[in-house]
Amino acid sequence: MLAIDFYFDFSSPYGYFASTQIDALARDLGRDVAWHPILLGPMFKITGTTPLTEIPLKGAYSRHDMLRTAQIYNIPFNEPSPFPINTVTAARTMLHAQDTQPDRAIPFAQRALHAYYVENIDISQPEQIVRIAGESGLDIEALRQALSSDQLKLRLRTENDAAIARGVFGSPFIILDDEPFWGFDRLDMIRRWASRVAVP
Repeated sequence: MLAIDFYFDFSSPYGYFASTQIDALARDLGRDVAWHPILLGPMFKITGTTPLTEIPLKGAYSRHDMLRTAQIYNIPFNEPSPFPINTVTAARTMLHAQDTQPDRAIPFAQRALHAYYVENIDISQPEQIVRIAGESGLDIEALRQALSSDQLKLRLRTENDAAIARGVFGSPFIILDDEPFWGFDRLDMIRRWASRVAVP
């Protein structure tokens, strides 16, 4: 049975929310999860949009909705500052972990997301990512060497291009058996789709 493909940007609050629920969803469906770190910047250029909080009217609503969503689902959350941030180093680190220490990749992602959205640690700073990687059991010396390599830079670009080719344009973006779903609020719909229960 195919895994659920879970695409997220470390700078996406809704991606963070989904990261706390995606494993439970997969268990309910008897699936594994393939985590894919992405960068929204290139996708925003294609779609002609900007981060949600920077859009007039929608920005204020989105900040309110983030707090409300966290409360409803009992997810620890503090609106981070700065926001949004550059997440290239975080994404490259996860890809490196998937290639070299795959059992540490998801724990790293979860730890980094918690650091940013709960502890207000600026994970755009490479030294913070390296520290979090070490706490997550990654070989930080190997990571430091990899982060400056052209190979890892190309790996992220290739992965992001592949995501775009699949139609990914936001975070979280979940693909179940080639059926795409965008947004944290689509998790229940995914359960219904998987069991072919019609949405009322």
